[in-house]
Amino acid sequence: MLVILDYGMGNLRSVEKAVEFLGFECQIQPHLKGATKLIIPGVGAFGAAMERVLPLADEIRAFANDGNPLMGICLGQQLLFETSEEYGEQIGLGLIAGRVKYFPKDTGLKIPQIGWNEAVFAPNSKLGKGSLPEDQVYFVHSLYTDCSDPSDIAAKTSYGVTFASAVEKGNIWGTQFHPEKSGEVGLRILRNFLEC
Repeated sequence: MLVILDYGMGNLRSVEKAVEFLGFECQIQPHLKGATKLIIPGVGAFGAAMERVLPLADEIRAFANDGNPLMGICLGQQLLFETSEEYGEQIGLGLIAGRVKYFPKDTGLKIPQIGWNEAVFAPNSKLGKGSLPEDQVYFVHSLYTDCSDPSDIAAKTSYGVTFASAVEKGNIWGTQFHPEKSGEVGLRILRNFLEC
């Protein structure tokens, strides 16, 4: 069963509607009971989110380490990382090596990044199967993910800096953008996860 994790800080219904539109069943719940696949959505601050996820952190790590498919969306992707600098040093789930960083303030670009931008997937990315270099996806974020291991980067996006807009480490996937709000391109990406 696909579980969309409800920890009080996610765009749950839009993810649920996208999953159901694609013809898959899912359950929104605040625990992992019965889960064979897991989506961690998220909107908000890293520290507050980790505080709410903390009671489930060991279970989420075990779920992923057992090879079960896990996908983080937006803040959910950021939570997969080791640390974040948002409002001071914060500790994440540590499933992806790297750090969540603020966008530089000296780029002349508006922060947060809100709107459409390209996500250029690596040729071997399972998450990006069927994607084209010019594909546009929808972002809303003030921080970005910086992978320690370049092989974990599934897609790159440029916005003042070039960052990992999607990650893929075995069964652990994530998108900084919102596939559920990214039209046909996003639905294709979400389907790639659901069919894995």
